[in-house]
Amino acid sequence: MTLIPFDDRDGFIWINGQMVPWREAKTHILCHGLHYSSSVFEGERSYNSKIFKSAEHTARLRASCNFLDFDLPMSDEEMEKIKYEVLDANGIIDGYLRPFCWRGSEMMAISAQDTTINVGVAAWNWPSYFDPETKMKGITLDIADWRRPSPESAPVQAKAAGLYMICTLAKHSAERKGFQDALMLDYRGYVAEATGANIFFVMNDGKIHTPTADCFLNGITRRTVIDLARKIGWEVQERHIHLHELENVKEAFLTGTAAEITPISKIGTFTFQPDLACRSLVEAYSDETNPKS
Repeated sequence: MTLIPFDDRDGFIWINGQMVPWREAKTHILCHGLHYSSSVFEGERSYNSKIFKSAEHTARLRASCNFLDFDLPMSDEEMEKIKYEVLDANGIIDGYLRPFCWRGSEMMAISAQDTTINVGVAAWNWPSYFDPETKMKGITLDIADWRRPSPESAPVQAKAAGLYMICTLAKHSAERKGFQDALMLDYRGYVAEATGANIFFVMNDGKIHTPTADCFLNGITRRTVIDLARKIGWEVQERHIHLHELENVKEAFLTGTAAEITPISKIGTFTFQPDLACRSLVEAYSDETNPKS
């Protein structure tokens, strides 16, 4: 497969008030966001030209900025308008959006109070793809050595770039072993999440269980799926889950903007069979993101 570099594409990226040709969207290499990870971002999807849960994503982007001790330098309404301008400029109907904020180059030290806060919004085509039979085969996860940190050691409720470093390391390790992703435990040893998605389990008790989001991001898709599951009759419990409990799991799946709802067939040595819960929730989520007129 030939990769298309993200710095060499056609289209436009909104950056600091201007719609800039894609290849000209630059920042300086001595940027605080690059050297000290003082940057945050969102991952969003547009379905049929409508951004799913757009206002919630904008609110979370502002909250992430605040966790990193700066503010989004525009109103929520302005950000909403910009996101749709980017979709229009690139002719995108079904796509992925990446709003992001980072500290500039005025200070190159730990202290960064006087840096400019930069804002960008990029988007690219990413069609909504639902092939239930292929999806229902499920993906495989390794069990990562890296763990999600405690709330006292990192801004765990921010979608901050620095928090994803251990996710990259965990995913690389998993892929080298032949897995497609990795399950991460938290600092206490409880099940937490995958490298970029929340996780759910259907236990032998017939209920859906998901880890309590007290040291990792409480995903917008996660919350949506909990609501959908309850609407269609599933009981959902949020609680701390021990790794050994996976022996009592019948189905497992991931949720996230990119993952949507992705069934899991294996975690380490534990195996599962995607079935009714996965199928019904994939269909419910498809209906939620692509409502029939």
